Amino acid sequence: MNSVLNQFKQKYLVYFWDTAKAMVALAIIASIYFGFFGTGWQVTGEMTRWGGEFLELFGLDTSKYSYYQMTNLSGNPLTRYEGMVLIGMFLGATIAALWANKVKFRLPASHIRIAQAIIGGLLSGFGARLAFGCNLLDFFTGLPYFSLHTWEFAIFMVLGIWTATKVGKLRIFMPKVTLENCGVHGKGIEHDKARAKRHFRYGIAILVVTIAWLVYLFATTEPFALKNKASFVPLGLMFGLAFGFIISRGQVCFTSCFRDLFLFGRDNAAKGAFYGMIIATFIVFVLMLNGYTAFVRSFSVAVALGAFLFGFGIVFAGGCECGWTYRAAEGQMHFMIVGVANFAGTAVLALIYDEIPAWLKAGAKIQFLNEFGALPGLALNVGLLLLSIALIFAYKKRFFAKGGY
Repeated sequence: MNSVLNQFKQKYLVYFWDTAKAMVALAIIASIYFGFFGTGWQVTGEMTRWGGEFLELFGLDTSKYSYYQMTNLSGNPLTRYEGMVLIGMFLGATIAALWANKVKFRLPASHIRIAQAIIGGLLSGFGARLAFGCNLLDFFTGLPYFSLHTWEFAIFMVLGIWTATKVGKLRIFMPKVTLENCGVHGKGIEHDKARAKRHFRYGIAILVVTIAWLVYLFATTEPFALKNKASFVPLGLMFGLAFGFIISRGQVCFTSCFRDLFLFGRDNAAKGAFYGMIIATFIVFVLMLNGYTAFVRSFSVAVALGAFLFGFGIVFAGGCECGWTYRAAEGQMHFMIVGVANFAGTAVLALIYDEIPAWLKAGAKIQFLNEFGALPGLALNVGLLLLSIALIFAYKKRFFAKGGY
């Protein structure tokens, strides 16, 4: 019995999961999330609220800024289900990192890396809010929603990622590696079993406290009421916990989806993302046939520009919202800086949004099911997803045919 439990522990709680399978699991859970909340999995919108609330502490009147009015700063992170999702993600990622014995404070490798963390974090936060969505809302959970603007976002995000991979190859950004000869008496890697056991217990303790918090929330919160989103606060924490745990166990970072494809020909993460989105498309389609409505944004220059800046920024910084979340939970200072810069980028966009020309933000709102009908709209969206997978296979084949360059 102990052997079986230990095998389960090692396979599912300690060792990393296959990234593609983790992507599929996230897509399915995000579709269920849509069934409860009527919206996609999003984090930068809540980051914008946190940034606005932080600025209010220093006397900023956020009511003068239209972006903060659109974002809706009512309540606080503990009373908004979106806030609880973000808190749950940090908790889930921390628990997973402790169970895997991955938590260790690490400083950035160089001053250049710190600069990249700040600049990339600012660009990705700014770009995400200019496009009203990040790789989660406008790409991973966005493409299954049949809105044309999500495809615009995906294309320009990939262009931004590709551009950043080229910039990252410049000599100034290449890591400086020094090889040391340890001789034949080098100790090699030592595994501290006592530390691993101690960290696993810490993870269990955090999980127990989180479960107790959930029980309290369910006991003190009004039962689910569609007109009262505060009643969904406990569910927000549950979903966030699941999201955070899975992204850490699967080492899910949407930066690596296309960056690794462009740099190394690795397609596992990218394929997993699109396989998951195809499954999610059918789930969302059924829900929408039963009265659900999904968000539709304008097909605009702002979406294209925001997506490009976001794609460039996440690669330049080294991680997207998912990536910096679980890596920061592991103790990597670089990604803590990325996270802070990301929050700052959302605040910068909110503060200057009213100065951005209206023509940049304006555009048609096109939703496939409304424009073409249910089945043709479904066929179009699935067809585009399948085409994306075919392009991934084609790029990988071409990459290795050229010798991996």
